[in-house]
Amino acid sequence: MHVRAALVEATGGPFTMRDVELAAPRADEILVRIAAAGICHTDLTMRGRWPDARTPMVFGHEGAGVVEAVGADVTTVVPGDSVCLSYLSCGACAQCIAGHPAYCARSGLNAAGARLDGTTPLSRDGAVVYGNFFGQSSFATYALATERNTVKVPAELSPVIAAPLGCGVQTGAGTVLNVLRPESGSSLVIFGAGGVGLSAVMAGVAQGCSVTVVDPVPTRREIAEELGATASVDPGDGTGVVATLSDIIGDGARYAIDTTGLSAVISQAVAALGRQGTLALVGIGGSADVDIMTVMSKGLHLRGVIEGDATPSEFIPQLVDLYREGRLPLEKIITEFPFDAIEDAARAAASSKVIKPVLTFG
Repeated sequence: MHVRAALVEATGGPFTMRDVELAAPRADEILVRIAAAGICHTDLTMRGRWPDARTPMVFGHEGAGVVEAVGADVTTVVPGDSVCLSYLSCGACAQCIAGHPAYCARSGLNAAGARLDGTTPLSRDGAVVYGNFFGQSSFATYALATERNTVKVPAELSPVIAAPLGCGVQTGAGTVLNVLRPESGSSLVIFGAGGVGLSAVMAGVAQGCSVTVVDPVPTRREIAEELGATASVDPGDGTGVVATLSDIIGDGARYAIDTTGLSAVISQAVAALGRQGTLALVGIGGSADVDIMTVMSKGLHLRGVIEGDATPSEFIPQLVDLYREGRLPLEKIITEFPFDAIEDAARAAASSKVIKPVLTFG
């Protein structure tokens, strides 16, 4: 079938609207008409790193829409169901069986540009177009997914709200609710107030934490406080982040989350923790210099987290409930863009003009 997709045709290139062909769903696949798709930092990072040999490529991994058709083996959804798309996992490895599919032994499923068998359902003028990004490639009017990464959501839930649940919100909120599991009243410092960080703010506030946010962008600090953060810190104000946090928190934070992936920020997070504090690392970055003596002497816990250590089919319905209860007010961080304006949306996100861009499909 003919679909409209945003192609990246060279490493670091722009999103370019093109007509492509999408194959019919296989027996285990689900065809979804995309109604909304969030732009995640991972999409922007990966288009700058994606090898030319695997282009043109269709990214997008926060899709939401309506099931159009299903393969013969699909039993969890039917045509007409509203769904949210998330990351892909194999379902058969030790991590998946143990309930931690975010650490699937076949995590390459999400970033190979093809199905497990090496094929791609996308083509253009008879030539291969790579896709299957996070098992979906939802920067297109239609996408193929599987039961492993397709979650039914209430029909009345706006797809604009549903889309970010699949990755960014799941990562931020899941890090708090599934991994840190903070006690009510405990201190939580979040470094970086983008979509993931502010999702963590909402979850921390919902848990009754005293939340402090560190971010250089004034508007993001303001939104963090609107969402219930008790304090915010400008890392560039000249007073020193750790000293300022000490004035706010006292003997150190019980929990911290780094969403930046920046070595200098991670060092600040380690220094800001109190004894036996826990730092969750969720930002994509390179290497980081950590003071091992500080970690040892304080008995700190450092924990890497992917996708909020969430099982999408179980956790996304929990996020929907939090949204319905008013404890996850995602509308405060979302800015809508028409699909054709995807490059404008990407630039706005990269420049911190918006927090969470969500593409809408007319």
